[in-house]
Amino acid sequence: MRIMLVDDSVTMRRIQKTQITGLGISDVFEAGDGEEALSVLQNSMPVDIILLDWNMPVMDGLACLKRIRSDNTYKSVKVIMCTSESEKSKVVEALKAGANNYIVKPFTPEALKEKLGL
Repeated sequence: MRIMLVDDSVTMRRIQKTQITGLGISDVFEAGDGEEALSVLQNSMPVDIILLDWNMPVMDGLACLKRIRSDNTYKSVKVIMCTSESEKSKVVEALKAGANNYIVKPFTPEALKEKLGL
């Protein structure tokens, strides 16, 4: 399984990577904003899952999600919004834009495992 972490916080990416590698997944790569994520995604296919933060500079997670979903190349990539945005309207907006799932920070390794479908 190949997972991309997209978050402007290096600390958050490190926490996520530690949790994911603890689940036995070692093919993990990172991006610091939505624009970088699109570039990394293009050069790293196939990608199975993207954990995508909402609030980032340059290009936020929702804009990145919409770009990913507008390209059939990435139709099989599962996108999980991984953010501190917990309002129901935000969750609905992300799901309507094509997110496969949604997890609110901070989260436990067990919650992440469940969202990853492991």
